[in-house]
Amino acid sequence: MNVVKGTGKRAEKARATRLKILEAAERLFVEHGYGITTVQEVADAAGVAVQTVYFTFGNKRTLMKELVDLVIAGDDEPVATVDREWFTAALAAPSAAELLDRYTAGAAGILARLAPVMKVAETAAASDPALAELWRSDEDPRYTVARRAAAALIAKPDAAQGLDEETAGDELYGLTSPELYLVMTRSRGWSPERWRDWALGLLLSRLCEGDMDA
Repeated sequence: MNVVKGTGKRAEKARATRLKILEAAERLFVEHGYGITTVQEVADAAGVAVQTVYFTFGNKRTLMKELVDLVIAGDDEPVATVDREWFTAALAAPSAAELLDRYTAGAAGILARLAPVMKVAETAAASDPALAELWRSDEDPRYTVARRAAAALIAKPDAAQGLDEETAGDELYGLTSPELYLVMTRSRGWSPERWRDWALGLLLSRLCEGDMDA
């Protein structure tokens, strides 16, 4: 994510403006869809001139990509997920069960923000090759996070015997996907808490040995 650098009133104002635009874009994209929403409508909703949106983001595609980055992080601080406190605390957990407990708690917070936006982004990318290309050049950040967690998990004393990093990473990646989260919370009406308990139970049963109580 591109963030506003520098200090002082001008930098703070630019950062606040950037966030207003992203928040307006999130609301409009989720409510009406990416394709039908115009940059002018985003500007109007944010209370800024349309030129400000173009100056800040360049175009609507970059605005969409940076919105996804923002909702994954939860803020506009330039700190990757793998360096966030909740994630490093999960990796430092003494057991695989505790790592999974902390990991699913963190994933639940991200997915509550990400899943609706990601659905919009995927629909948009399917009809806009240039938008899809913005993500194609990068490894899926969710998979990077899952593999990093898997590498730590398999070294814990209660990890399932014979478990390898790729398998653990794939299961973490799949069971905490935005698509599955939306199926359970939107299509089936589950609460985020119910989804988290369910995902944690499945991961414990598949990736841990012994007592499955987190």
